[in-house]
Amino acid sequence: MSQETPQDGQMNIEIKEEVADGIYSNLAIVNHSPSEFVVDFVQMMPGMPKGRVRSRIILSPQHMKRLVRALQENIQRYEEAHGTIDEGTPPTMAMPFGGPTGQA
Repeated sequence: MSQETPQDGQMNIEIKEEVADGIYSNLAIVNHSPSEFVVDFVQMMPGMPKGRVRSRIILSPQHMKRLVRALQENIQRYEEAHGTIDEGTPPTMAMPFGGPTGQA
């Protein structure tokens, strides 16, 4: 069995069909410890008192910083092509989580 090595910095990445379909999320909750960041992607439905975590991603601090940089660069390119994204007014929700929390 032979392994292919990436050429010119490209990676060979496979995605399963059910993952390629994607998951809808309208709320992200970020928590961290000294060794990792946890990003929960939540789906909140109008009129429902409880949301559902649809996906959880756990990243090292180094990967989180690279992800934030990649997101910033992509937002900048998007806005250059399509105009400024209007953030609107964020919803006010009490989240029963301890520690520092960020929402997106």
